[in-house]
Amino acid sequence: MENHSLPKLHIAPLFCLLFLTSLVTCQLNYTFYDDSCPSLTKIVRYGVWTAISNDTRMAASLLRLHFHDCFVNVCMPLHCCDGSVLLDGGEKNALPNLNSARGFEVIDSIKSNLEKACPGVVSCTDVLTLAAREAVYLTGGPYWSLAFGRRDGLTTSETAANEQLPGPFEPLENITQKFAAKGLDTKDVVVLSGGHTLGFAQCGVVKPRLFDFAGSGRPDPSLDASFLQTLQSTCPNRNESNSNLAPLDASSSKFDNVYYKLLVNSSGLLRSDQALMSDNVTGSMVVGYSKFPFLFYKDFGASMVKMAGIGVITGSNGEVRKNCRVVN
Repeated sequence: MENHSLPKLHIAPLFCLLFLTSLVTCQLNYTFYDDSCPSLTKIVRYGVWTAISNDTRMAASLLRLHFHDCFVNVCMPLHCCDGSVLLDGGEKNALPNLNSARGFEVIDSIKSNLEKACPGVVSCTDVLTLAAREAVYLTGGPYWSLAFGRRDGLTTSETAANEQLPGPFEPLENITQKFAAKGLDTKDVVVLSGGHTLGFAQCGVVKPRLFDFAGSGRPDPSLDASFLQTLQSTCPNRNESNSNLAPLDASSSKFDNVYYKLLVNSSGLLRSDQALMSDNVTGSMVVGYSKFPFLFYKDFGASMVKMAGIGVITGSNGEVRKNCRVVN
């Protein structure tokens, strides 16, 4: 055991989501690796800790990688949290991941150590799921219990990633619809967006808000004036600044609720983040999480468990990859 305590959907996808939720409850198990790989958590935690010690951005990268894995594929069958983002080609080449998704080598290193300790036992999908939990926990965030037994998928799709991953320029309605298509609700949108308390964004993603919002030739009027000035200094209006990094919140290497406080003060970095304040329902949740960090921590763990159960492969389906980058 581990040592811690909407928008309309088509009938077929909805049935698939409900049916698979039932299967997940039955087939994932909190003691799945207790006998076959008792050192799993220790090995993963050490691997993540080492990676974060060498690069504080890695916590956000691992969390984002898990999110991108669980959000891509299609129903009938729904295979989402299946390690497909780790396969070379496909999703790695999609626009939301190309030159921005990181942490693959960390998962490779952890998997290599697990193959020495318990060869052929732990799936890459479970490694990534656990690594994301550890990344949050080791940066001061909540701990949540995880059930295991996910198997690895055999395919990866660049097209599916381009179509299904929420983007930083999308309106809140579109993002909510993409969450709903995976069985996640409006609360999950607000809670999981809080993962942006960690990490940075490239200036190329941010600059349209700073200099030419919606083609107006002017900054986004919703941005706090002093925050705008700071961002324009970090991300000047020159092509060579596109790869510069801007922190997603003021404590970008610590998991906390500062992200929500910034949104309340009109200082969200991404357009899609600040959009949470444009709706009465999501805006009230943001205000609540800005005031009550432990409520955010509790709900974040619950939403992460929910997301980690989207369309998992279990039993004799899929495989346990020996190398996370290629199928066996």
